[in-house]
Amino acid sequence: MAELPVLITREEVMRLLRYTDLIPKLESALALFSKRSGAELVQPLRTIVPLQKHNGFLGLMPAYIAHEDILAAKMVSFYQRDPDSVLPAHQATVLLFDPERGNVKAVMDGTAITEMRTAAVSAISTKLLKPCRQEVLCILGSGLQAVSHYQVFTQMFSFTQVRVWSRRRERAEQFARAVAGPVTMCSSVKEAVEGADVIVTVTMAKEPVLQGEWVKPGAHVAAVGACRPDWRELDDVLMRDSVVYVDSREGASTESGDIILSGASVFAELGEVLNGTKPALCEKTTVFKSLGMGIQDAVAAKLVFDQWKSQL
Repeated sequence: MAELPVLITREEVMRLLRYTDLIPKLESALALFSKRSGAELVQPLRTIVPLQKHNGFLGLMPAYIAHEDILAAKMVSFYQRDPDSVLPAHQATVLLFDPERGNVKAVMDGTAITEMRTAAVSAISTKLLKPCRQEVLCILGSGLQAVSHYQVFTQMFSFTQVRVWSRRRERAEQFARAVAGPVTMCSSVKEAVEGADVIVTVTMAKEPVLQGEWVKPGAHVAAVGACRPDWRELDDVLMRDSVVYVDSREGASTESGDIILSGASVFAELGEVLNGTKPALCEKTTVFKSLGMGIQDAVAAKLVFDQWKSQL
C-alpha cells in the first residue's frame, strides 16, 4: 500500500526552494521543451474551466519529464476580485506523483511555486535578452508576483534604481515595505517606464497599460499578466515594434491576448535561444510574453520535495 502523501506548506516551499537551484533546472526544461521530443517530455496545453457564476477560472496543468522521471500536475484558480477584497486572485496546489506507481507523493502549496518559477523564467529571459545597460528596473504591478520578481531580479542583476507603479498608491506602499531594498514609487505608468532598461508587467489589466511610445529603444519587457486570449497589458505599437519571445508558441497562440489581438508574430521560444537555434537580439527592443508551463511547476516541485527529504 502506498504511503500517504506529505503536505508541504507555503512557508516550507519558500524556505526550501532557492533561485540558485531553480534557474538552471528551468533553463534545462525550457531547452528540452523547444526540442519537441515527445518521448522526453509530455505537456498538454493548459485546460481551462470557466466559472462564470463566480467570475473565475480553474486551470489544470499536468506534465511529465521522462529523463528525470518527474510527474506532476498543478491546479490553479484565478478569480477577478473586487479592489477591496482580502481574498487572493490566484490560488494553486501542486501534486507530485510517483511516476512508476501513480500514487501522489506530495501535495504542496502551488502559489509560492508559481510566484517563484514565474519570476525565475522572467529573469532567464532578461539574462538572455538584456540590454547592454541595466541600470533602471521598472515593475508595473504591486502584488505577490511583483515581490518575487523584485527578489530574483535584484539578486541576479545590478540595477541602480527600481521603480514601481500600481493603480492604488497604498498597494505600491505595501510593496515597498515588503521588499528589502529601496524603491521609487511612480504616479503614472509613463513616469515609471520612461528610460527604464528592463520593464516587468505583473498587472491585472484587461486593456493595455504599457504603450510602446514610452519604452526606450533596446529595452527588455517581461510581460507576465494578461493570461487570457481577450486580455492585454501591452499596446499594438510595443508588440509591433518589438522582437517577441515566448515560453511556448502553442500556449501563446492560444492564451495570450497581447499576441493574438495585436497580430504580432513570435520570433522564438526561450528554449530555442538556450539551444542556440535562434539568436538573442539584445540590440532590439524585446518582449518576453510569459504564460507559464506545467514543466516549470514540475521542476520546482521536484526540487522542493528533494530538499524536504534531505532534511528528514
